[in-house]
Amino acid sequence: MNPPAVSNQKSTWWSRPSGLREVLIIAFPLVISSLSWTVMTFVDRIFLMWWSEQSLAASFPSALLWWTSISLAIGTCLYVQTFVAQFWGANLPKQIGPVVWQGIWIAVLITPLAWVFIPLAPAIFAVAGHDKSLIAEEVVYFNYLSLCTPALLVSHAMSGFFSGRGQTWIVMLVDAGAALLNVVLDYWFIFGGLGLEPGGIAGAAIATSLAFYAKLVVYFYLFLRPANKTAFDVHRFEYRPKLFRRLLKFGGPSGVQFFLEAGGFTTFVLLVGRLGQTELAATNMAFNVSSFAFMPVFGLGTAASILVGTRLGAGEVALASRAVWTTAVISFIYMGAISVGYVFLPELFLLGFSEQQQGDNRIAIKEISLVLMRYVAAYNLFDAMNIVFVSAIKGAGDTKFVMYTSLIMGALLGVVTWIGLQWFDFRLHGCWIWVTVWVCALGLIYLARFQNGSWRTMSVIEPNLLPIPTNDNSD
Repeated sequence: MNPPAVSNQKSTWWSRPSGLREVLIIAFPLVISSLSWTVMTFVDRIFLMWWSEQSLAASFPSALLWWTSISLAIGTCLYVQTFVAQFWGANLPKQIGPVVWQGIWIAVLITPLAWVFIPLAPAIFAVAGHDKSLIAEEVVYFNYLSLCTPALLVSHAMSGFFSGRGQTWIVMLVDAGAALLNVVLDYWFIFGGLGLEPGGIAGAAIATSLAFYAKLVVYFYLFLRPANKTAFDVHRFEYRPKLFRRLLKFGGPSGVQFFLEAGGFTTFVLLVGRLGQTELAATNMAFNVSSFAFMPVFGLGTAASILVGTRLGAGEVALASRAVWTTAVISFIYMGAISVGYVFLPELFLLGFSEQQQGDNRIAIKEISLVLMRYVAAYNLFDAMNIVFVSAIKGAGDTKFVMYTSLIMGALLGVVTWIGLQWFDFRLHGCWIWVTVWVCALGLIYLARFQNGSWRTMSVIEPNLLPIPTNDNSD
């Protein structure tokens, strides 16, 4: 597959460059890939709900803390994709293999920093005010998830080799395969069978870790195929200081964005845990269901980032802008439809969760979750705006603005939630009103930055290697 070329023939909104067809070809596999992660987490929590209410309540804050611990590295490793896209658009294939390896080395070197959170986890959950019995399960889940940190980080770096060149269907197949493996292992490791003792919440985390290591093996096999050695120098695994530093220069701020926003969001969920196990479990369930809206749009945002990188690499600025707006329209339509479902058919999204059993509180959790889903419906369109436009400007290299915005907004999410609970008696609805306002504000900020147009003159690769930018508006 070669970089997309601009046609001089008039065509429709469907077939024109950066039109709907091109966006969907790139985006659809990424949407499926993102949904595979949603399936992993959704099924995981359904199984844990069947296992125990406490395990369900413990899984979400624990997973969020784990995500926060690795988010700095994830944001940096994922940025390999932008370098690959721009090298691909600029017709510099021999730079692609080496930059992927720089991402792999970053993943390996930064893993120990993520593991620093392992001894800190019990104190973090305790400071959040969680019950001791809940903390015990949260720590177990966190520790076992941490086992797969290197596999997850390296896999993210390697996936950029395929997605950055538009081969998103490979990423889809690998991620979907890992998700299916996780579902099978999840049930087996949680409930036991075939000679294996039930593992509960520990089994859920172990199953996820094994699925990620299986994905890593597949990526290495595909990446190191002989054809890729010839075309992209994937065998050039040596450390390249200049390229390594350039990846950190642009990918580092992207990683900081992931870390700050994940940290603010994790703080929000941990603080909600102070209100009680029922409120925490309902919040977990609502956010879990909302991932059906969020993750597919994350796939669309990734497509926007790839297309911006490829088009800017080829010097086609106007087509980069068109690709973003095409992606935004798709995202708004999808999010709008999901939001209508959350308001009018909320029960449909909770079909996998069991009804109350004697001695537990599942009906109360479900009823609260149905109300919380209305908040999700209220901010969904702004969330789409946030995801698409921040992905677009990151695809150009505007990562410092993203980092500074996340520094402010991530702090605000956690601090205002804490102040509200501590002094203004926020309770559950006060917290959710604030997170709704926060998401809406973030979407508007990134829309304004995209409209500002600073991203149009940016690049992550050496300026002398790029073609002269054009404003080709050909259809």
